[in-house]
Amino acid sequence: MTEAAVRANETTVPVMPCVSVEETLEFYQALGFHVTYQQTRPYLYLALEWSGFALHFGKPPKNMDPSQEDTAGCLVMVDDVAPYHSEFTRALRAAYGKIPAKGRPRITRLRPGATRFTVIDPSGNSIIFIQRDEPEELEYGGSKNLTGLARALDNARIFSEFKNDDRTALRVLTTALRKHEATAPTVDVATTLATLIEIATALDDTVGIEDTAGIDGIDNWRRRLTALDLTASQRHQATKALHDAESLHLWRTPAAPEPTTPDAP
Repeated sequence: MTEAAVRANETTVPVMPCVSVEETLEFYQALGFHVTYQQTRPYLYLALEWSGFALHFGKPPKNMDPSQEDTAGCLVMVDDVAPYHSEFTRALRAAYGKIPAKGRPRITRLRPGATRFTVIDPSGNSIIFIQRDEPEELEYGGSKNLTGLARALDNARIFSEFKNDDRTALRVLTTALRKHEATAPTVDVATTLATLIEIATALDDTVGIEDTAGIDGIDNWRRRLTALDLTASQRHQATKALHDAESLHLWRTPAAPEPTTPDAP
C-alpha cells in the first residue's frame, strides 16, 4: 500500500461480549444510547450509539464470568469527562430512580477534578471515559513529592479512580491513619477521615468494611472527624475533593441509641 492511499480518517468500533440481550439493551438505553442494529439469529449482534461513538456486542465466549468484570473494555477519550458523567447520572436517575453505584451494572463516582470514570455494564464490560489532558504517568504508592497522610491520600486516589479498587484504597488509608495520625497536620487527618467515610459509604458492605478496616468503621470515623478542631476553611479543604460531601453529613455525630426500658418482672 502506498503512502498516498492511507487517509487519517479511520474509525474503530469495539465489539464486546454480551451475556444478556435484554439487560444490555435496557441499561444502555437507560444511559441514552440508541439501538442502530439488533439481531439474535443466526448469531448475536447489537450496535448502539451515543453522541459521536458506537459500541457493538456479540456472542460471549464459553465460561465467561461477568462478575469478574474483566470481560472487555473500551476507552472513550474526551475533552472534559464531567459533562459526560453528569449526563449519564441524570439519565440513570430518571430511568431507575437512583444512580447504580454498586453491583453490576453501575457507574463509578467522579470526584471534583478527576479525569476519568467507568461505566460497567451487565456483561462486566468497562467503558472508561478519559480526559485527554490526563497525566500520562501515575506514581503508585503516592507522589514522591508528598509524605505521610498526604502521600497515602494520593495513593488511595489512584486506586479508587484509576483501578476502580475502593477496597484497596480503604486499606491504604486505614493503615496510613494508624501510622501517621499522631504527627500529621489536622487538616490531613480530617481529609483522610472524610475520604474513608466516602469510600466506605460507596462500598456499602459492612462486613467487608470491618474486615478491611479492623476496628474502624463509618460511625467511628465520623465521631473522630466531628471531634477535630477545624476552622471553616480547613473543613472546606478536607472535603473539597469528595464527590458529594453534603450528602454524607460528614460533620454530624451519629445519634445515640434511645435507652430501652427493662421489661417489668
